[in-house]
Amino acid sequence: MKRRNKRIDLTKGEKELFKEFMPEDFIELSTYSVERRHFLKLVGLMGGGIFTMQFLSQHSIFAQDVNELTLYEMPTDVENVVKVTFKVNGAQKMLVIDSRMTLLDALRERLKLTGSKKGCDHGQCGACTVIVDGRRVLSCLTLAAACDRISVKTIEGIGRSEELHPIQAAFIKHDGFQCGYCTPGQICSAVALMQEAKNGEASYITNNIRSKALPIQLSDDEIRERMSGNICRCGAYPNIIAAIREVHTGKDGAQPWQYSS
Repeated sequence: MKRRNKRIDLTKGEKELFKEFMPEDFIELSTYSVERRHFLKLVGLMGGGIFTMQFLSQHSIFAQDVNELTLYEMPTDVENVVKVTFKVNGAQKMLVIDSRMTLLDALRERLKLTGSKKGCDHGQCGACTVIVDGRRVLSCLTLAAACDRISVKTIEGIGRSEELHPIQAAFIKHDGFQCGYCTPGQICSAVALMQEAKNGEASYITNNIRSKALPIQLSDDEIRERMSGNICRCGAYPNIIAAIREVHTGKDGAQPWQYSS
């Protein structure tokens, strides 16, 4: 008589899995143990290598902590799979994505952060601007896989409804938007611009690039140049410049409707 291995107690989830896919073997394997032939048969029926990996790593099929699994935003159908771990607005995120997926699509479609807008999808309008490791980037031209282990900040991470970022408050005060579609990118770009000036980073029209004076004092022309990658089809440029100027200088500016008084 063939000697049986020591009996292995199956979990409830494992029993349901074997019962569903191997009903003819269920009584035998639940009475004795899961043998190699049972395992191979289940893998063949399921057609998934994940079960093999879990058994070989001595993990039970349903033994993984649910919280561990929810760290991953699992896709329904992905090719060229890569795993990306990054911080988004201060929260750790882990995604399993197609290696060709853009950061914009990962944010909007996978993380449901829809503040960043898809305008031209060719890097020409700036509506998708986000801040990556303190630098503004066009998320429609940035691969999500390139953001592995770095920090990403979107419009959702700049200020809160009860405590707006100074740039956001200034945009409201100076009516720096009309339809609002470009506004998330405009604000992200403006926030990064302020930090660039604080760091003493020159632009194309900076008068003295050898100057070590920090921070750089931004003229209206400097602001226009540095914000030139963000397009506003409504034409709210004078108000956008006024909002950035006010935050940069710390001096209150008159609201647009006060000019005529």
